Amino acid sequence: MYTVRMQEECACFKKSEYTNNNEFKTQQDAYNYSMVLAELMNEEFCGRHKFYSQRAQGDNFIIRVALNTINVSGCTTGVTCDVGCDSTDDWTLEATKTEDDDNCGTGCGCS
Repeated sequence: MYTVRMQEECACFKKSEYTNNNEFKTQQDAYNYSMVLAELMNEEFCGRHKFYSQRAQGDNFIIRVALNTINVSGCTTGVTCDVGCDSTDDWTLEATKTEDDDNCGTGCGCS
């Protein structure tokens, strides 16, 4: 049996419908589940952590938990200002600067 387990259960995980230590008959099923679960948690949870799947010793896959540095830095939109605050790229959430704004409108505090 192959096992998928969480490295650490954060508060969002504990409140979710997901369970820890799930077992699968095949390595491929365990791998697929761990990758999908990590992606879902990154999309659905509060954003304080980032999750990623990793193969561990034996027949285990671990979903690792790391601090989301974008969230910790105060930019809770997930948009960094490395492209500049005046950027209007279609893929960003950044707004163009207006005369009343002190920042780029993303809430990240850049100027």
